[in-house]
Amino acid sequence: MQQALMAVLSLHVLAATFWAGSTLALARTGGSGSERLFGPQMGAAVIAVLTGAYLWRTLHEASFGPMERWLTAGALCALLAAAVQAVFAGSALRKLNRHRGDDAVARSRIAVAHRVA
Repeated sequence: MQQALMAVLSLHVLAATFWAGSTLALARTGGSGSERLFGPQMGAAVIAVLTGAYLWRTLHEASFGPMERWLTAGALCALLAAAVQAVFAGSALRKLNRHRGDDAVARSRIAVAHRVA
């Protein structure tokens, strides 16, 4: 059981670190490179959320003290960030792919989505 818990915790930390780090990098560079990183970012977000749910169920299901309240706040922020990225950056990237050109409005929307997330 401990080995499985360590593996899931490692996946959670690695996925969340990649997701947060790439989001910060994209926010800092104005969304440059979003075309290549959007899929891996959303994959990392899904892995972080699923492993986080498993960890919650395994380690925190029986109580709801101060630590669980902070974890809940963090989880809600992560879900909100994923939604912002998926909806706003995703739709802007689809718009860029359809036009096959450099649309300044779409690029600006991508940058803002990463900054908000």
